[in-house]
Amino acid sequence: MSNSQSITEVLNGSLDSVHSILPFELSIDRPSRSEEPIQQNGLGVLIGMTGDLTGRLLIDGSHTSFGYVGEKMFGMPLEGEMLYSFTGELANMIAGHLSTKVSERSISIDITPPTVIQGESSIRGFDLAFHVPLTLQDDHQLKLILMIDKKSM
Repeated sequence: MSNSQSITEVLNGSLDSVHSILPFELSIDRPSRSEEPIQQNGLGVLIGMTGDLTGRLLIDGSHTSFGYVGEKMFGMPLEGEMLYSFTGELANMIAGHLSTKVSERSISIDITPPTVIQGESSIRGFDLAFHVPLTLQDDHQLKLILMIDKKSM
């Protein structure tokens, strides 16, 4: 399988994982490509990927949007440390599902533990990124960003 096919499979697997994990309707906008540093301003969670594809998966959003997802999944509002813990676990569920999904297509990736990012940050050190905006119910938004290292291109 070519590197571009692997990237496509991982991106599609990421979106499938989001659909499988989130218990409500959402719309997925068209992916866009970028080589610019990622500007993260609210709350996000970063998971590294190694194996056939090397890079990182970032789920970026606001405290309010992650809190909305947590409330829909657990039936109660999440705040403070509970919200941060949930944000990391949500990314773990999505990335774990992704790893399993792409293994069915003969792509092997391992994931790292999640790193929760709060506040303003700039993420660099990748060669290509795919940004996929997700619109949840009640106008909440998340962004899925797949960052690919040159080794995988």
